[in-house]
Parts: sequence; C-alpha cells; structure tokens
Amino acid sequence: MIRRLVTLLGPEHARPLNRAAVLLAVSAALQGAVFAVLLPILRAPGDAWPWLVAAGVATAVCGIVYHRGVVTARHAGYTLSSHLHGRIGDHVVTLPLGWFTPARVGSLGRLATQNVMSVMGVPAHLLDPLIGAVVTPAAAALALFAVDWRLGLAALAAAPLAVAAYRWSGRLVRRTDEAANTAAGEAAARVVEFARNQPVLRAFGLGGPGLRLLDDALAAHRNAARRLLKTALPGMAVFVVTVQAAFTALVLVAVFTALGGDVDIPTTVVALVLAVRFTEPMLVAAELGAAVRMAEGALDRVERVLAEPRLPEPAVSRPFGAPSIEFDGVRFGYDGTPVLEDVGFVVPAGTMTALVGPSGAGKSTILRLVPRFFDVDGGTVRVGGADVRELRGEDLLRRIALVSQNTFLFAGTVADNIRFGRPDATDREVRAAAERAGIGALVTRMRVGEGGTQLSGGERQRVSIARALLKDAPIVLLDEPTAALDAAAEQAVTQALDELRGERTLLVVTHRTATARAADQILVLDGGRITERGRHDELLRLGGRYAEFCALREHARGWRIPAAGKTEGD
Repeated sequence: MIRRLVTLLGPEHARPLNRAAVLLAVSAALQGAVFAVLLPILRAPGDAWPWLVAAGVATAVCGIVYHRGVVTARHAGYTLSSHLHGRIGDHVVTLPLGWFTPARVGSLGRLATQNVMSVMGVPAHLLDPLIGAVVTPAAAALALFAVDWRLGLAALAAAPLAVAAYRWSGRLVRRTDEAANTAAGEAAARVVEFARNQPVLRAFGLGGPGLRLLDDALAAHRNAARRLLKTALPGMAVFVVTVQAAFTALVLVAVFTALGGDVDIPTTVVALVLAVRFTEPMLVAAELGAAVRMAEGALDRVERVLAEPRLPEPAVSRPFGAPSIEFDGVRFGYDGTPVLEDVGFVVPAGTMTALVGPSGAGKSTILRLVPRFFDVDGGTVRVGGADVRELRGEDLLRRIALVSQNTFLFAGTVADNIRFGRPDATDREVRAAAERAGIGALVTRMRVGEGGTQLSGGERQRVSIARALLKDAPIVLLDEPTAALDAAAEQAVTQALDELRGERTLLVVTHRTATARAADQILVLDGGRITERGRHDELLRLGGRYAEFCALREHARGWRIPAAGKTEGD
C-alpha cells in the first residue's frame, strides 16, 4: 500500500512519506534488537558497563529517530490529504457532465471527506504500527537466532502462519467494505435530502419520522455495518490466536531448552523478552487490520475516480473568430438513448435564436453541447468557427455565460453570488448587472441562505441572469430565463435580453411567446430534430407546430381558477 501511495503522490510529494518510512523502520529495528544487548549484561554484570553504554546510546538514538519519524509521518499525511483534494478537484472538473449521476455526486462528497481522511490516516496514524509489526518482529527473530538457533527457527516458522492469517482477515474485511461504504453514502445523502426539503415534506405530511426512503437507507446502512463487523471479527480472532500460539511456542521452546540445561538463565530471560517483542507489534497490527483494509478500499475508490477518462482537449486552442454557434449534423444520446438526430443550424454572431418545442425534444441538451459539457456522438459543434473539441475547456468557457433552469446560489450575499460571474468586478458593475436583471433592490440583502433558500424562485433566477450579464461573455446561453418570474420581472429580463442583442450572441430555450417573438430566429424541435425554423410571423403563417404552440399559450392565458364554492353557472 505504501508503494501505491508513493505512486499516487509522485516523486515531488512522496519524499516526506519515504523519509518517514525509513526513520520508522530504523526505529523499529532498534526496538527489536536492543534487547539482545541484555544478554552480556546479565551474564557478566560486573563488566557490563560498555554494554550499558551501548544500550543507552541505542535507546537514545531510537527515541530521536522515532520522534523524527512520527513527526515526518504526520507531515506526510497532511501532504497526502492536500495533494489528494487538489488532484480530485482538478480531475473532476475535466470529466464530462454525464459522469455526474446522482449516485456519483453523492459518493463524491464522501470520497473527498471520509475516504481521503481514511487514506491520509495511513501515513499519519497507521504507518508507525504497521512498520513496527513487520520490522520489529523481524529484528527480534534475528536477535533470537543470535541467542539460540532453535528459538530463531521457532520464530521463523510462526511468521508465515501469522502473515497468512493477516491477509485472510484483510480479504474478509474488503469483501464487505465496499457495500458498507455505498450504504453509508446513500444514508448520508438521504439525511441531507430530508433536512433540505422539510417544507415540501411537511406540506405532504412527511416531515417527521417514518419517511420510507430515509428509513430504508438508514436500515441498509445499519445492516451493512453489522455485516462488516460480523465478517471482520472471525478473521481478527484467527490472526490473534495465531500470534498467541506463536508466542506460546516460543515460550515453550525457551523453557524446554532451559530445563534441559542447554541454555543458561540469562539466555532464557533474554529469549522470553525477545519473544514478547516478536509478538506484541503483531497484536497491535491485528487491532488496526480492519482500518488498514478500509483505507485500502478508500484508496481504491480514489484511484478509480482519478482513472476516469477526462474530456480530451488540445494543448493550444484553435483561433476563436466571431462569436457564432454552429451545429452540423449533430447526433447525441444519453446512455445509448438517442436525444438529437441530424441537428444543424447556425446562430450568427450578435443575434438571438430561440429554441422552442415540447419537453424532452432536446432543447436543453443543445445548450449543454455548446460549452462541451458532453461530446457529441456524431457531427460537429462549432463556437467562433472552431470545433469545440479543438478548444481548451478554459478558453471555451471563458467565452460563454450560462443561465440554467436549476440555479444554485452559494451561501453569502446577493452581491457575492452575482460577483461569482466575474470576481474582479467592482461594486458599481455588480449593481449595474443587478439593475439590468431587475434585482437592484436585492443587492443590499446580506444573506441568501444555503443554496439561496431565503430567496424566491424568481429572485434566484434573476441572480443567475445578473451573474451571466456580469461575466460579459460574448455568448450567452439561457435555459427558460423567465420561467420562474412574475410579469414585472419578466419584462425587465426581456428588456435586458433585447438590449444584449447586437452585443452578445444569444441562444435561448423558452416556452414564452414574448421571448420567442423577440428572437431573430426560432428553431422548433420535435423528437430530437429541427422541424421548423424562421421568424415568429413566418412560422405563424406556416401553420405548423410553432403556430400550434402559440395558440396553446394564448389559450392558457384565459385560464381561471374558480373561487371556492362557485360553479360555472353561478
């Protein structure tokens, strides 16, 4: 496992770990061998002062080396934690959005916290006893050979049995650790979900105990933890019994040789002390065996995430021309299910194009393909005249601002969340963006709550729009920008979009007739294909799906919810 950590850290960051391993190995060897110096001291107490000096020097060196080894191991653990967090963060932002399924998102939080802490604990807390469990018994066995060859052979005979029992117990733990980790991640996700969605749950009478999804997740976690415990205990018991049997065998050999007159009393005393040093570190390792195997499982999960293939991108981007968007024969699907088929269109620079169509037609998918959140299955997506696969992700995203349906706000002020679009923006620029999005009065609000819970849905949407406006990117992608807005806010946002035409290239998904009417071009999607295209008046005269869409929207305006207790004839 140490080799895997060294490989993961790389030569530059692995030096503290290698240094700690060497220092702790030297200290463990001294701890195992220093007791052999007792033999000449016990045999000739009157002439033992040179050996006493040697024992004192060895003990002092052992203490100094051990102290430096422990401090270095702690430093190696902190270095490993920082390095893993950095690598995981740098890697996941290069993965396609298709990788971020709900299950993976839940496990990623557990990976970056509990799993990384478990891996960090190997050098910080487990390296010392693990090295001691190997090196100290080996040094004690060599010292036993020096005392009496029969004791040395007895120690060597016991070592393979102890190693086999340790590995068997480790395999038992790893067999159930993955299931326990998955169950723990699901339970944690359900608890967070339960806490965050209390308003909805209480509205349906589910805000208290007895929520089936949460109860099932907690029960699964409890059962998985029990299975892990039941699986780990037998292996640990076998290992402990094996080590105790080895200690008993060493004691018996020492006693029999002493009773037979083959060795003297000082030799027997030293042999018994070395027998204790041979077995004691292995018993400590038995207590930590489950933690080591769980750390190996955590390391497996970290390595699996780091091995996920990232979206390939060039070292240098192609030249970026005028901020146009072009789809050329694009095919795309999720997990083998086709969503877009032979989609082709051009959004000229400085114009506004509206995407209209029924739910599931592929409108939002088109928006996700522009910033290359996914790679197409066929065809080409071009931004600024360049294939998005020939642009570095950083260069592509710098030119695009996105307003999605699901707006996420960070805990902080409204101004902080708007400034997220451009961190170096001045207060005046933040306020100007807020004014254009129709939320100038909200900028002075101190907090938005976790995830923006203290704002209404429309307010969150307008903060997202202000954030995109502040970014000042030449291309703006908007997914239902006015869906959660009231009439006044919708008018403010529509006016802002109208002002941006000519300044920016706009691609808008909308179900609002007013937004579509303002577009230079309307694309009607149905079944993953573009079935109609043109301006508002042209498509109305065509009398196709867009005309039907407008008619339905106009009819919906006349809907009224009758007052309670009244009927149509009242």
